[in-house]
Amino acid sequence: MPILAIDTATLVSSVALATVDNVLAEITLQTKKTHSELLMPHIAKLLDMAQVAKSDLKGVAVSIGPGSFTGLRIGLSTAKTLAYALQIPVVGVPTLAAMAYGCPVPGVILAPMLDAQKGNVYQALFEWHQGELKEIQPAIVTEVTAALESLSQQERPVIVMGESAVMYRDKIEQIGKNLILAAPHVVIQRASSVAGLGYKLIKQGVRHDVMGLEPLYIRRSEAEVLWECRHGVAK
Repeated sequence: MPILAIDTATLVSSVALATVDNVLAEITLQTKKTHSELLMPHIAKLLDMAQVAKSDLKGVAVSIGPGSFTGLRIGLSTAKTLAYALQIPVVGVPTLAAMAYGCPVPGVILAPMLDAQKGNVYQALFEWHQGELKEIQPAIVTEVTAALESLSQQERPVIVMGESAVMYRDKIEQIGKNLILAAPHVVIQRASSVAGLGYKLIKQGVRHDVMGLEPLYIRRSEAEVLWECRHGVAK
């Protein structure tokens, strides 16, 4: 009973096939090529390598953000198109939660962080408790130095992951204290983690409307802000 998972929230393009207890195949690539160039060929290659037909898919899990506005739209539109064409469930998985799900370490705080531009980051906080991932702080946009300083005040070790953890590695090392940079295999988002959390949601009966599922942007795009400035609209 495989499901397809898609993550295009950042420059990382990642797709995976998974069952309830196994990752059948995964392609994760960090490149400057666009998701519109890579996503469909990667899905086709993934299915071919795993010898899984599209008709065998039982659901689609897709990372819905926060993250790159363009990347999220491409991933989401692809997932919705496949789900509609194959008449299978689609479930939207918050990107930061999926990243934390891929790092099942008890006794620590998990702090996935993604670039929100202009020195800001998208950030949420999670912990594992009795085998379940729990959200401590919902996703917000915050200035990166303030975010790291706040994390350094936590009483427990904090594992920082995500593209911003790599971008601001020097700041993390400078602040030190209880901040730990995640290992390379979990520092970036992976579709296998989207699959794991997505499969769990599907088994719990979660279903999202194919037409109504939208990205989790958190903030407005630069284009929206510029339009409002030019037209004298304040928000």
